[in-house]
Amino acid sequence: MDPYVARQDRYETTEYRRSGRSGLLLPRISLGLWQNFGGDRPLEGQRAILRRAFDLGVFHFDLANNYGPPPGSAEENFGRVLAEDFARHREEMVITTKAGYVMGPGPHLNGGSRKYLLSSLDNSLRRMGLDYVDVFYSHRPDPDTPLEETMTALHHAVTSGRALYAGISSYSPAATREAAQIMRELGTPLIVHQPSYSMLNRWVEEGLLATAADEGMGVVAFSPLAQGLLTSRYLGGDVPSDSRAGVGRPSWRQNMLGPEVLERARALNGIAEERGQTLAQMAISWVLREQGDHTVTTALVGASGVQQLEQNLAALDAPGFTEEELRRIDEYAVDSDVNIWAWATRTRP
Repeated sequence: MDPYVARQDRYETTEYRRSGRSGLLLPRISLGLWQNFGGDRPLEGQRAILRRAFDLGVFHFDLANNYGPPPGSAEENFGRVLAEDFARHREEMVITTKAGYVMGPGPHLNGGSRKYLLSSLDNSLRRMGLDYVDVFYSHRPDPDTPLEETMTALHHAVTSGRALYAGISSYSPAATREAAQIMRELGTPLIVHQPSYSMLNRWVEEGLLATAADEGMGVVAFSPLAQGLLTSRYLGGDVPSDSRAGVGRPSWRQNMLGPEVLERARALNGIAEERGQTLAQMAISWVLREQGDHTVTTALVGASGVQQLEQNLAALDAPGFTEEELRRIDEYAVDSDVNIWAWATRTRP
C-alpha cells in the first residue's frame, strides 16, 4: 500500500464535543477496535479502515487489552499501523485503552487489582509502541477488589505519565458516584464513562447519564447498534454465516435474536427508511440525540470495511428528530435483554 498522506481538510467538517468538564475534545463518532481488528483479520484491511477514519475526521480510537482475537492482537495491529502510517499525527489522536476483563490464566490477569491494571497498561503501551495513552479505563467494576484500590491504580496511571486521563466503563450510577468521589480526593478526576447504550439497551437513562453529568464526566456510548441487531443483517430472520451470531462471537447470545426483537427492529427500520436513513444510521443518530444536560459525548462504532465505516459516519448528516419521530421510536426502542454487561453494573448497588 502507498505511503499514507492525511487529507488536509480532515477537520473542516468534524463535529466534536468536550468530555465532561475536562479539556479533552472527542469527535461525535469514534472508532472502536473491539471487533474486526484482531489477528483473525488481514492487516491491510484494518489499515484501510484506520486511514479512512482519520481522513474523515475520526481522531479517537478506542481499544482494550483483551481486544482481538487473540487478546492483545488489536493493540498490536493498531500499534503497527500507528508506527507505519500515523507517527507524525500522534498528538492529534485520542488513543484509549482499558483493563478489567480476563486477559489470560491465573488470578492476576483479571479484575480490578492494582497489580493487574498497571501491569496491563504497561503491556498495552508496549504492544502499541506508545509512551502514554490519552485515557486509561477501568473496564468494569470488580466486586472482589476494594474500589479504592482500583481508583488508586487509575490515579497512579495518570500521575506516572502512562495516561493523561482516567475513566471507567459499565459502572452503575451509585458506583460511579463513589468512584468519582475517590478520584476527586486523589486529585485525578474521572473525565469519562463508557457504557453500552442503544435503542434496545437503555439502562443508562435510569440514572447513569444524569450521574455522569453531575460528576463532570463525558459519556462514550459503545455498542449503539446492539451487537448488530440494529442493522439490516438480521431483519429477514436469517443469520448470515459471517455475522457475530453466525461465527459465535463471545459477545453474542443466541436468545438475543428472538421474534419480539426482530419485530421491534423491523418497525424501527421502517421509521429509518422514512427518514432517509439505514437502521444503523438512525440507531447512531438516536444515541447522539440532544437530551439536555445528559447528551452523549461520542458514539463508538465498529467497521468491518471502509464502506461500512462511511455509512456509519453518514449518520451525522441526518436531520434532528422531531417529537413525533421520537414518540414513535419509543414504542419499539425498549430494553430487549441485549445488555450482556448488565451483571457488571450490579456489582455495587
